[in-house]
Amino acid sequence: MDSTVRTEPASHAVNEPTHRPHIDALERYLIGRGYARSTVRAGLGYASHFLRWTQRSGLDLNKVDEAVVLQFLDDHLSHCNCGWPTRGDRRDARAALGHLIVVLRTVGAVAPRAVSATPVDVELRRFDEYMERARGLAPKTRSAMLRIVRELLWPRFKDRPVVLSALTPAYVRRCFARLTERCRSPLSMGAVVSALRGYFRFRASCGDAVHGLVGVLSYPANWDQAALPKTLTDEEVERLLASLHNPSPAMRRSSAIVHCAADLGLRSAEIATLTLDDIDWEAGTLTLRRTKSRREQVLPLPEPTGHAIAAYLQHERPKSPHREVFVRRVAPHDETIGPDLVRKTIRQAYERAGLPYTRSHLLRHTMARRLLDGGSSLKEVADVLRHRSLNTTLVYAKLDSRNLRSVALPWPAGNSSFNEAAGVAPHHSLKSVALPWPGRVA
Repeated sequence: MDSTVRTEPASHAVNEPTHRPHIDALERYLIGRGYARSTVRAGLGYASHFLRWTQRSGLDLNKVDEAVVLQFLDDHLSHCNCGWPTRGDRRDARAALGHLIVVLRTVGAVAPRAVSATPVDVELRRFDEYMERARGLAPKTRSAMLRIVRELLWPRFKDRPVVLSALTPAYVRRCFARLTERCRSPLSMGAVVSALRGYFRFRASCGDAVHGLVGVLSYPANWDQAALPKTLTDEEVERLLASLHNPSPAMRRSSAIVHCAADLGLRSAEIATLTLDDIDWEAGTLTLRRTKSRREQVLPLPEPTGHAIAAYLQHERPKSPHREVFVRRVAPHDETIGPDLVRKTIRQAYERAGLPYTRSHLLRHTMARRLLDGGSSLKEVADVLRHRSLNTTLVYAKLDSRNLRSVALPWPAGNSSFNEAAGVAPHHSLKSVALPWPGRVA
């Protein structure tokens, strides 16, 4: 979109000297982020409507925040009778006013977002810093653990100082039972245990006695190797890759993303954060710098993957200030794509190929299975998938039919030589040596 194009203001635009600069700033902000003219026009209408409402309500502009926006949406916009032309979609109005709040804070017209200073929030920020610096946990993992720990601390302390000695084993046990009521599997219950134990380890590093609290938390029984990893068959992989040539929006980006997942086994977050500087076209390598294990690793760039990425860069990737390989096609253009868009792209590729799958991680499992079928060892699979521990890769041993076939023992009833060597009676004579059932009179 041409950022020099100026949209026409709404017919009821605010003309007061105090508000007109804010509307102009919002217009420049939306145009700079690549929004369509109609979207910019609607956003300016919602902003003008909101600012006029604050005037009529006697609200000071410097006190406007997200709570005032919700008040406007709930109390006024839903049954507006002031004759304003923009009364429609609540979701669009909330998005537009969210942009307005950002602009107002940027120019200093309203106060910055208040940071909660309750003792519980301060404690959670300390724990978050510990998880990031001492344990190196990813932001998504930290966020999930903070939500769990907050539910442990807030009912007990609220606006009072957090004193760990005030937590009793009985209280921790009740909190754990309440949290696990929403869990659907032992794995999700284990995440609750991991979060609470992680917090208690943090407090132990601060010198607190936590042995009595840790002792009431135990991981539920969960057999990690019980399930067989789901993978695509070779025929399904061929169907998926063949469907990437079908005309569709962002076809080349979809092809490059699917190839990264299917040929390299990259996680969705690794695909989203891949940058132009990570690809060495002359050496034919790809460097992963922001991985789950936080280690830099160099992988060979397969030819199909390289061709797919090159086609996207040459013919489809829009101009962007970002160095990430995959960028947004629609506004806001000043933001990069995230793992959710990568997963959505792979789900859409499944749908186009007519495959009944939704999980993008299946392509990672499929790559492990294909490596094993090709003769690779578990250690080689672990290296390619970048697992920290070989135990993580052991689940794929059940897919290694080539090696499993070589170690399988013959079935006793079907091998007479085995029966004779082991002293096992033939099948027809087993009845003669059977003992009576304990509950039956012989």
